[in-house]
Amino acid sequence: MTDRYAVFGNPIGHSKSPKIHAVFAAETDQSLRYEAILAPVDAFEASFGTFVANQGLGANVTVPFKEQAFALCDELSDQAQLAGAVNTLSVLSNGTIRGDNTDGLGLVTDLQRQFGSLKGLNILLVGAGGAARGSVLPLLQAGIAKLTIVNRTQSKAEALVDIFSEYGDVVTLPIEHTGHSYDVIINSTSSSLSGDVPKISYQTIAEDTVCYDMMYGKEQTAFNAWALAQGAKQAVDGLGMLVGQAAQSFLIWRKVKPSVETVLTQLRAEL
Repeated sequence: MTDRYAVFGNPIGHSKSPKIHAVFAAETDQSLRYEAILAPVDAFEASFGTFVANQGLGANVTVPFKEQAFALCDELSDQAQLAGAVNTLSVLSNGTIRGDNTDGLGLVTDLQRQFGSLKGLNILLVGAGGAARGSVLPLLQAGIAKLTIVNRTQSKAEALVDIFSEYGDVVTLPIEHTGHSYDVIINSTSSSLSGDVPKISYQTIAEDTVCYDMMYGKEQTAFNAWALAQGAKQAVDGLGMLVGQAAQSFLIWRKVKPSVETVLTQLRAEL
């Protein structure tokens, strides 16, 4: 019987995960089936339970179920525990449900693929929601010098500093601060989906600054277009993060790390 995996979300029809994992499976010679499952907003746990009862071995979890997935796990990785959310569920041989969060590692591996080592860099993280929270520990573990978190509601950024300050140099400033520029600026907000740009100062960008928007699309995102207009050296969208987090999930389940380049090229062409 073919090993069964899935992605759960609501909505889910737009998900690129089935295609990504199909390419990974073909490339690594793994026999598996990966499907998209639309779970009712108020019945994720029951939906996942049915999947497990029908020989489901693992699943990705997307909006709006990452916190619910966190709650149903029997054990959690350190990253999932700190992120407060789970995007990768594994059904272990004894029936235990283990939760991981690969979003932040997907971000870091894509940053490294695009820009090289992050060691010693000064990074500005814009936003303090779930996407930001899931990214802080992997960024710190990548050896960055300092992480500054800014958010429209500063108390949310301060809450992240409280959680993660024991793991590295993490600070917060008012979002409109104009103190200095950064090596890398990461937009973790969804502002680009509505064509908006966070209210950060143009002075955070210097000629060597590279910018990264977790959102992606066929055209340049609103944040990246703004960053380039301010003189940023380079601006990259989050399609590679999507593929990167999927590759980490695949590694957890199948114990083999797929290449991201083939599927990234295909997805970019289809946008």
